[in-house]
Amino acid sequence: MHAITIPEPGGPEALVWAEVPDPVPGDGEVLVEVVAGAVNRADVLQRQGFYDPPPGASPYPGLECAGRIAALGPGVTGWAVGDEVCALLSGGGYAEKVAVPAGQLLPVPEGVDLVEAAALPEVTATVWSNVFMVSHLRPGETFLVHGGSSGIGTMAIQLAKAVGARVAVTAGSPEKLARCAELGADILINYREQDFVEEIRENTAGAGADVILDIVGAKYLERNVQALAVNGRLAIIGLQGGAKGELNLGALLTKRAAVTATSLRGRPLQEKAAIVAAVREHVWPLIGGGVVKPVVDRALPMADAAEAHRVLESSAHIGKVLLVAPSAG
Repeated sequence: MHAITIPEPGGPEALVWAEVPDPVPGDGEVLVEVVAGAVNRADVLQRQGFYDPPPGASPYPGLECAGRIAALGPGVTGWAVGDEVCALLSGGGYAEKVAVPAGQLLPVPEGVDLVEAAALPEVTATVWSNVFMVSHLRPGETFLVHGGSSGIGTMAIQLAKAVGARVAVTAGSPEKLARCAELGADILINYREQDFVEEIRENTAGAGADVILDIVGAKYLERNVQALAVNGRLAIIGLQGGAKGELNLGALLTKRAAVTATSLRGRPLQEKAAIVAAVREHVWPLIGGGVVKPVVDRALPMADAAEAHRVLESSAHIGKVLLVAPSAG
């Protein structure tokens, strides 16, 4: 098969479409013929040499894909060759085939194109696990998501609205904020021109946000705590603004607030399977019913992964950037 390889870390040009050995599904795994994959920030870090795959994972980038089951490994039940699926991966999505633990498979939701389904696994698993399973966002609460026009942000807006929360977003342009509003965002904050702490306080009568989903990290840590409501929950899932910050424990104590930080890629198989099962139970009916939809900015040929990385790093996109495999025709 062919896959995107990284012979040496570097810029987008470091991504090389090359012939590599076919993967073989092990115990409890299936072999998926990939129709499309999606690009995530973690892929950029891996390309740069800062985020190696977990032990035993595929060496190729790509944390999600959609395609058709080509073979079943020993011990797999409940799936059949030919099933159309999308999958959460530890790596290997930028390839024509990938071996996937059966617990990380999802059926393609009703009404979703097989290529578009590649936009779903990583964002739904990340948002559902952090915003609902860990932070317990409830109806009527105020939810702030940074980077509202990103793949994570566009999904977070829709899921939070679906459960009856009030949604605030930050984004860097009027065009991106307009798209967030179309998806259901109630409070629109241009982080280049406005202070999100002040805007959240003004729009909540001083109360603050009950849950914040943050991709920035250290740069926003102090201000995120300031923006939290009493009993607020801050979920950190990215470090685009640095990894080390100063945390005012006194402010946390006063607000009886909580800060969590999680990643998805390196979790044990049983934890990933539990998250995927929760997504299938709670999110898939919303997608099948048309309440929540994948947001795709563009789809490029998989061999042009370098261009997809340039798009992601420019932050000019809204939603997900997909990579379409040759098997998609």
